[in-house]
Amino acid sequence: MIVEQIWTGNSWRNFNYLIACRETGEALAVDPLDYEKCLNLAKDKGWEITQIVNTHEHHDHIGGNDPLIKATGAKLLAHQNARNAIPGMDVGLKPGDIIKVGHTVELEALDTPGHTMSHVCLLSHTEEPSLFSGDTLFNAGAGNCHGGGHPEHLYETFHAQLERLPENTWIYPGHDYIVNNLHFTLDREPDNQEAQGLLAHVEKQDPGQALVTNLALEKQVNTFFRLRSKTVIRQLRERFPNLPEDPDPKTVFLKLRELRNRW
Repeated sequence: MIVEQIWTGNSWRNFNYLIACRETGEALAVDPLDYEKCLNLAKDKGWEITQIVNTHEHHDHIGGNDPLIKATGAKLLAHQNARNAIPGMDVGLKPGDIIKVGHTVELEALDTPGHTMSHVCLLSHTEEPSLFSGDTLFNAGAGNCHGGGHPEHLYETFHAQLERLPENTWIYPGHDYIVNNLHFTLDREPDNQEAQGLLAHVEKQDPGQALVTNLALEKQVNTFFRLRSKTVIRQLRERFPNLPEDPDPKTVFLKLRELRNRW
């Protein structure tokens, strides 16, 4: 499997992706808002884009669908419940569906509600898995729930699915928010040395050559995975004095999401 992360350079800081089969040159585009960059890269690599997956229905993820389909004839796949929100869907994805790209690539559709209620992430069936996480999981952060989602569902997605993935899973999110997310982590957990070190490393990085984190690193620097940290809980209780001394992880997650909404 070949993965190309495409930095759009737009004000939303979107990442688009091409996932290609080494043997056949067939490629799948993930959330190809900047369809021209996707087409140009595929042409440079000698690849044929045959499928598109939208992780969810927001415009900055589906806005390039029509021109890319017109240029390539690619089939459009998205969550089975997104048909009324994403025009022209060919395939509705259910949990556990396998998307094949060429002869060598298999991607499993995960049903990951929270940011929206019709959101999918893609998990590669490879020795070192890759997760194409859309706006559910960001590098050092979590998606908001303003555009049709719900924070309790986002917590369940993190708790029941994401944190149980192999720790060597590479994380490919829909946006480059890592610097701001690390600042939030350090606001909530000032003594997190891993986050301090990573921030120093990525603060001036070129998003066109962005660091790719894995789940093991996310569990060290992403406050939405650090729900039992004594510092995180102590800091939360300063903001929410009615919290118990030992709040359950779901309560911590929801309070963190509440703070992040206005941070």
